[in-house]
Amino acid sequence: MRYRLLGRSGLRVSELCLGTMTFGDAWGWGADKDASRAQYEAYREAGGNFIDTANFYTGGQSEEIIGDLMQGHREQIVLATKFTLFQRQGDPNSAGNGRKSMMDAVHASLKRLKTDYIDLYWVHAWDQMTPIDELMRGFDDLVRQGKILYAGVSDFPAWKVAQANTLAELRGWTRFVGLQVPYSLTRRDIERELVPAANSLGLGITPWGPLDGGALTGKCSRKDLDDKTPADPTKPAENRSGMVKAGLTERKLEIADKVKEVAERIGKTPPQVALRWVMQQPGVTSTILGARTLKQLQDNLGAREFELDASTLDELHEASKIDLGFPTDFLNGPNVTQFMGGGVHVEGARGL
Repeated sequence: MRYRLLGRSGLRVSELCLGTMTFGDAWGWGADKDASRAQYEAYREAGGNFIDTANFYTGGQSEEIIGDLMQGHREQIVLATKFTLFQRQGDPNSAGNGRKSMMDAVHASLKRLKTDYIDLYWVHAWDQMTPIDELMRGFDDLVRQGKILYAGVSDFPAWKVAQANTLAELRGWTRFVGLQVPYSLTRRDIERELVPAANSLGLGITPWGPLDGGALTGKCSRKDLDDKTPADPTKPAENRSGMVKAGLTERKLEIADKVKEVAERIGKTPPQVALRWVMQQPGVTSTILGARTLKQLQDNLGAREFELDASTLDELHEASKIDLGFPTDFLNGPNVTQFMGGGVHVEGARGL
């Protein structure tokens, strides 16, 4: 297992992160305590030190299980959890990015996790309501109180991330050090704005959904395109085959076929190839694994044991490329770049 600095910080995290949305069976699916322990121990044995959970996952059960599993070696774990999603149905202040939601959530998470501090505290999603200065001042207060060490941002638009970190820097507050976003061969839209923003602002990218809910595991076929079985949208995609099939497209299957082709040629499994591609993308610090079983996790951990060569990366890139759109294609067009350089080529352009 390799370790990397998370963004512009001194925090060392393993290149694969153990996602624990599947820890707990309170929602009627997922891994029970024994199965969760088996995954946790396998991940730790492989050298992993980065655990990602959230107060919302399995109604808090995920945090409770992690709290029990960390006993005796808490200081060896880089513990990340999140707030934003509701804790009490019908209570508007038990959700969102506001100070009351944040403070109530962090105290409840600390109790469930059986610890007195959280290494990395993510805001789970943009609520489109809370003033950004309220959010960033809240994070700064938590750092100064010693309840969290670092702050991270998940599922925000790039312009809001930039606004938040710029404001925090100007006011001397805690800044985001990590960005958690969906990223896979079948979902590369973050390359338009979020990846450049993260690289410019010094945020470590922590992708979720690298297998696109099972679409890149090699288990789906074209007959699944016609299977639109209704499924419970509150359940994660990898555990509800109907929803996975409902999200399939011809393009996704073509990309999945290319992944299988590469996997067969180099002697790896499709999940390992899909994960490895994400792991080798610029700016990616630690990729979140979302396995439901020990067997799935063990297979996923195999992604750390090899690298894709340049020609294979190019092959996968070509099969999954997207149109970056305006302003990227406009600004990188030959006429505009010539005008920007005064009619000559200028070395060292960095997109800053």
